[in-house]
Amino acid sequence: MKRTLLWLIPLITLGALAGLYFWPESQKPPPPSVPVSTAEPGIRHPVESVDAREDPLPPLAESDGALRDQLAALLGHELPNFLYLKNIVHRIVATVDNLPRDHVAPRLMPVKPVPGLPITVKSGEDLAFSPKNAERYRPYVGLAEAVPTDAAAAVYARFYPLFQEQYEKLGYPGKYFNDRVVEVIDHLLATPEIEGPLRLVQPRVLYEFADPQLENLSAGQKILLRMGRANELKVKAKLREIRQKLVSMAPKSESRDDRPRS
Repeated sequence: MKRTLLWLIPLITLGALAGLYFWPESQKPPPPSVPVSTAEPGIRHPVESVDAREDPLPPLAESDGALRDQLAALLGHELPNFLYLKNIVHRIVATVDNLPRDHVAPRLMPVKPVPGLPITVKSGEDLAFSPKNAERYRPYVGLAEAVPTDAAAAVYARFYPLFQEQYEKLGYPGKYFNDRVVEVIDHLLATPEIEGPLRLVQPRVLYEFADPQLENLSAGQKILLRMGRANELKVKAKLREIRQKLVSMAPKSESRDDRPRS
């Protein structure tokens, strides 16, 4: 796959990160909700509005077809089977919003999980990811790297009102979805970059990080760690590129000096 939409990256790229969450989180009870930061009121990263009078957007509840058609037109071939194409906007918005939290609901993901089980190695009493485990993520990472961000920016702006409407329906009236996307990207960019094997423990059925500090990271940050350091660095590089595009989409008079965190 050589082309896709900006709403796939970062929206499905961020959503895809949740799809890479290979441990069955559905077996765990959801933790308490984590509120969106309210430290700075108002819109920080506005998306310049697009005049939709000549080609109006469909209602949110009927938007799947329009998004599928737009995606298929840009891809130029059959849509990949790892996408969930029902309730697309809801899946993307809910997943992006939940990545900085402790839990991402698998039933809301916009993409299917990476196939197969994690590949581990054991040396004595030490359990860790095998270097081969990172290979399971390469198709997803390769897709993220191939995305033509600039060419797809207009599509994101075109459909942005639907994402904003869905975000408000999730319980954030007065909050701005593009601000949340940038906030989530910053959170992911702050993920530690660990050299050497990532040690694991298996207290019951599920694997956990042996380091309590790593195990206490958010769902999104742990996903980046699980894909391996080389893949993590590639995804972070793409996220920085996307972030720069997102914060530059405002009219020049409204833009701010807001550099990404690392």
